[in-house]
Amino acid sequence: MTMIATFAARVAALAGWRRLAVAVLAGAATAFSLAPFFILPLLLGYAVLAWLHEGAATRRAVFAIVWAFAFGQFVAGLYWTGVAFLVDAARFAILLAFPILGLPAGLALIPAFVAALIWVPALRGPASILVLAVAWIIAEYARGHLLTGFPWNLIGYVWVAFDATMQPAALIGVYGLGLLTVAGAASFALLAGPRGWRWPAGFVVLFAAMTADGYWHLAVTDFAAVPGVRLRLVQAAIQQYEKLNEDNSNQHLADQLTLSAKPSAAPITHLVWPESAIPFFIEYEPNGRGFLANSVPAGGLLLSGAPRRTPPQSADLKIWNSLIALDERGEVVAAYDKQHLVPFGEYLPWRSALSRIGIDKLVPGALDYSFGQSRAPIALPGLPLARVLVCYEAIFPDEIGFGGARPGWLLNITNDGWFGTSTGPYQHLAMARMRAVEQGLPLVRAANTGVSAIIDAQGRMVAALGLGQHGVVDGPLPVATVSAPLYARIGDLAVLPLVALFLLAALCLRARR
Repeated sequence: MTMIATFAARVAALAGWRRLAVAVLAGAATAFSLAPFFILPLLLGYAVLAWLHEGAATRRAVFAIVWAFAFGQFVAGLYWTGVAFLVDAARFAILLAFPILGLPAGLALIPAFVAALIWVPALRGPASILVLAVAWIIAEYARGHLLTGFPWNLIGYVWVAFDATMQPAALIGVYGLGLLTVAGAASFALLAGPRGWRWPAGFVVLFAAMTADGYWHLAVTDFAAVPGVRLRLVQAAIQQYEKLNEDNSNQHLADQLTLSAKPSAAPITHLVWPESAIPFFIEYEPNGRGFLANSVPAGGLLLSGAPRRTPPQSADLKIWNSLIALDERGEVVAAYDKQHLVPFGEYLPWRSALSRIGIDKLVPGALDYSFGQSRAPIALPGLPLARVLVCYEAIFPDEIGFGGARPGWLLNITNDGWFGTSTGPYQHLAMARMRAVEQGLPLVRAANTGVSAIIDAQGRMVAALGLGQHGVVDGPLPVATVSAPLYARIGDLAVLPLVALFLLAALCLRARR
């Protein structure tokens, strides 16, 4: 028996808490294959999961193993959600266990349930691994949609580690990449058996071919920019606890205006400020609009996050988390209202019940934000049509779809200051880069504390300013791909042929036993 076979046998034979502990540790290890670490060999944690999965004798055992593995991955990968609870620690620190342990525990139920549901006791070897990979991706898709969805740290994002390895997302999206990733990593478990090298070798060849194709694609794609457009992204690096202090709002505005006016190597045509950069209802503040208009380049725009509200005389007060476009005359020429809001951050679900027991949203204010009603691209003078993504709207692959005219770029404004200098902002950036590849569109990202960046339609960073840095990002607006990639045209349907192929292969392998 080889050393790998001996180790696999010991792992599969574990029982009780030891079995669950190994699953938790293996899952936690895989989290470090994601941003910002990208330690890809740690994906082999899925091989450990495969040994534990195949050693399970009951559906309940499968549920427990997969839950423990997912719990470890989510605790290690999503710990940063707790940082937001420390911004106003006096009110929310007591709830810290919920984001750090409760959220991972709840999210882990999804892959555990799916894996147990489609578990087939007779499956062994490659067939078991293919079904496990399908279960994992079905669960990721479900996690992205259930209870408003939270598709953060999908395993396919490991390939943002290199520009070339992201490129297949244009065809199969992040879910397709994730399916291949789980199957490929888990296939190394087969090294414990006779002739077990064939499947991992096959996946290595597949990923090598995909990477080579990605390098070739990037090599033959010349950089091109939209003529006559020069962007300036303003990153004031305002810490969230300072931002919540209304006494500092004038100082913060002045800082952003100073950064906007800094000398530049080439004339700036458009300014981009991050989410919630303007702290007042600009549509009903003519003096404020006039003040800000002084910073707008001639013939250009200020694109900024700002709250919007119903008219002051309206009996039904509503507010929105929005992007507004302000011209040099101080007129609001376009606006977009965020349509996918953060539960417990921007609104309180089941408010009537939860408010009675003292639970409130993290963002101050008694009034919840309202949901925007349209994902349609907005027309901006002097710029191509823009699909606006406010904050974490950029993490939903299938919500980027727009219908009608194809936009020329994605505009993502965000305030990652809620998560300090944790891994969260880097993970958010990685997901935004994947959206650019999937859609074949450049993405411009203005973040309060960073990372602000101009990203081309192949996901490459054209210009950026690091996390926590105070300054600006100046650069061109890259062009979109000539035609929309396959994923942009059909969305998550692109992964269905792969899922069907995996399940068919598993059935064939079972029949041969």
